[in-house]
Amino acid sequence: MPSGWNIPSPAPMMSEVRGKQMIYLVEDDESIRELVVYTLNSQGMEAEGFEVPSAFWKAVEKRVPDLVLLDIMLPDEDGLEIVRKLRSDRMTKHIPILMVTAKTTEIDKVKGLDMGADDYMTKPFSPSELVARVKAHLARYERLVGSGIQENEIIEIRGIKIDKTARRVWVNGEEKQFTSKEFDLLTFLAQNPNHVFTKEELFSKIWDMESIGDIATVTVHIKKIREKIEFNTAKPQYIETIWGVGYRFKV
Repeated sequence: MPSGWNIPSPAPMMSEVRGKQMIYLVEDDESIRELVVYTLNSQGMEAEGFEVPSAFWKAVEKRVPDLVLLDIMLPDEDGLEIVRKLRSDRMTKHIPILMVTAKTTEIDKVKGLDMGADDYMTKPFSPSELVARVKAHLARYERLVGSGIQENEIIEIRGIKIDKTARRVWVNGEEKQFTSKEFDLLTFLAQNPNHVFTKEELFSKIWDMESIGDIATVTVHIKKIREKIEFNTAKPQYIETIWGVGYRFKV
């Protein structure tokens, strides 16, 4: 194990009934791929790494993962295109996607989030940060899919209908498609009408990571939500920007 890569202490094994959560990593750098897989496996998860996208897609056909770690710069197929395909497929549209990239410019990060990725990590990153982010996203995803059968809970505000149980949204009767985080953010704001939240508060509430990540993620997701629910994004009628403070869902 290379020096400087301090693996966190092994986590307790997960429930035998629930089984291990499967994580797929698409990364063409062999050393990074092996280290990430080793780290996640040591934390009680089941991780599998793929050098090329074609091998990843074959694995998805056999077993849909609980989370995907994805490098942007890949041979044969661009990482952003993989995000697009995952988000457009009914079986994988809600899976958390974390980008792993050496690109550090704001535009590169925005592109990935704009395509539907939930989060990103910039190389080099620490094992502790990797584990913390993966666990946070897995925990949130598990709460969404493992809550059991319940009566559908509906939110209706001025032409917008949100089915919290089925995780579906209609705008003036037309169903719109949302990524997992877009849905969570829209629902949270709609459940707290007229309440102004800062970007930091929204990042903490929706991403479950108070000090990990970049609050620019919030801005990108607000932009994408507006494109789907607003008639005129330049003059939003639902999600209002309170300059210098944050956002609110206006009723």
